[in-house]
Amino acid sequence: MIHAERAALAEDLAALSDEQWRQQSLCGLWVVEEVVAHLTAAASIGTVRWVRSIVGARFDADRHNRRRLAEQRGRDPEETLQRFRAVITSTTAASGHTPAWLGEVVVHAQDIRRPLGIERTPALTAVGAVAAFYAGRDFAVASRSAIKGLRLEATDGSFQAGTGSLVRGSTLALIMAMAGRAPYCDDLVGDGVPILRERCSPAAT
Repeated sequence: MIHAERAALAEDLAALSDEQWRQQSLCGLWVVEEVVAHLTAAASIGTVRWVRSIVGARFDADRHNRRRLAEQRGRDPEETLQRFRAVITSTTAASGHTPAWLGEVVVHAQDIRRPLGIERTPALTAVGAVAAFYAGRDFAVASRSAIKGLRLEATDGSFQAGTGSLVRGSTLALIMAMAGRAPYCDDLVGDGVPILRERCSPAAT
């Protein structure tokens, strides 16, 4: 599923203009090209190197991410895309939490697509796996904390989680909101939506 989602994103990126590569993404202060370089970095660093990198950054995740992103960003968008294409079938990851790395691709792909108006929905099996993982624990994002006291129900699949005020919508919108992307709260309904929106971070990575 990770390979399929990377391939789908690479296909979407192929026709971007230089202006679109500079478009602000939903991921903090990063533009589209920086998000792509970040995804390449995530698929290029194993556990040992990741530990060395995070220790070298004094456990500052933002500094670690910026350094690895800079490594994988090309001289121009074309080179950045070539580097991303080279890792489409990579099985390298910083840990064995496969659903987390699937989430990394799914979420960051939407960080790119939504501002650009690109309509593509990831496979339901992929977003379902990410949703279950996000609801179960805080890992790369504080997803479980974000839905405390809320009842999430997917309208396009079997995903359900939590108890409390209701939040309903597509599985994709639910995972994007759990990942802190406030614009996706516009795609949700229920009395719990204002609570979830308030918990979304404007600088989510």
